[in-house]
Amino acid sequence: MCSDLAALLPRDKFDTERAEAIVALGFPAVEPIVPALLEWMQDMNWPVAQVLQPFLAGIGTPLYPHLRRILQADDDVWKNWTLRFIVAQSAELQAKLRTDLERLATSPTAGEQAEELDIVAKDLLS
Repeated sequence: MCSDLAALLPRDKFDTERAEAIVALGFPAVEPIVPALLEWMQDMNWPVAQVLQPFLAGIGTPLYPHLRRILQADDDVWKNWTLRFIVAQSAELQAKLRTDLERLATSPTAGEQAEELDIVAKDLLS
């Protein structure tokens, strides 16, 4: 990760000023820090997440490998926020993530089912 960009990352969930500065830089300028930005999407109640969400949702296909890592991890709440607030905003990402969405819709883990990821995935597939 470029140290200049890393210095711009929000320091806490209320650091909307830094989040706005990152958004102002745009994509692809912030591509090296996308994984770190996606970590702020672990809770959409955080003010920083509110600032970053429209920006991240607008990136589209370049987020695909990063979102696959999230969907294959164990943080079911993060998966939920990611599906509802990023993937749901992008037909491109829904198409690219179709295999992952099909798995969530048909064979969710107990945790994924508890977070209703199967229902979200079915909605995204329809």
